[in-house]
Amino acid sequence: MQALFIASVAVASGSHAADALTPSPAATPTAPTPVIAPVNVDESSFRCIRKMTPVRHFYVDNVLGNLTGTLAAANAPKGAPYPPGSVVQLVPGEAMVKREPGVSPATGDWEFFELNVDGKGTKIHKRGFTDVNNQFGGNCFTCHAPAREPWDFICESGRGCEPIPIDHKMTGAVQRSDPRCGEPVLESGDTVALWKIKTIRFIGRAKAWVNSF
Repeated sequence: MQALFIASVAVASGSHAADALTPSPAATPTAPTPVIAPVNVDESSFRCIRKMTPVRHFYVDNVLGNLTGTLAAANAPKGAPYPPGSVVQLVPGEAMVKREPGVSPATGDWEFFELNVDGKGTKIHKRGFTDVNNQFGGNCFTCHAPAREPWDFICESGRGCEPIPIDHKMTGAVQRSDPRCGEPVLESGDTVALWKIKTIRFIGRAKAWVNSF
């Protein structure tokens, strides 16, 4: 009986010793939460359009410095999402900027801007996600929505976007006459193209005024 008791104590002691020697399982490391850089946009975010980087008929930039990522998306043959901070402009008075992820799921996080530009710089006339109109009276978001996939809302020929009443000759003339860039560098036919655009703008604004009632 005494031998059985001693054996039991020995087994128990050995069990406790084994427990003491068994290392605790290592804690599973927790992945760090990614830091989302804020995309702060103000009037200083915009500049002479010709100092941006040309891509076909429009210009791009990136307010966070990731121009390489923006260009990769712009030149992706099958489309790609643009990185935060991307700026896309067809004409000096309008812009779209890719904001932080999740800011506006409906617009793919793009914020639209109507700009007033002159020799002194840029003033933001209006900004927003679904309620900004272009200079011809059309809604920016509605126009770009058909190009959601796979082009990340960037309109070009054949992407289903609502047509605008100007052609590449006209947009080129406006780009070459951006007042923030100094003296215009007009090409043949630009003067007539600019006159046509002014007329179309006037008609568009008149329609928008009538529709506001």
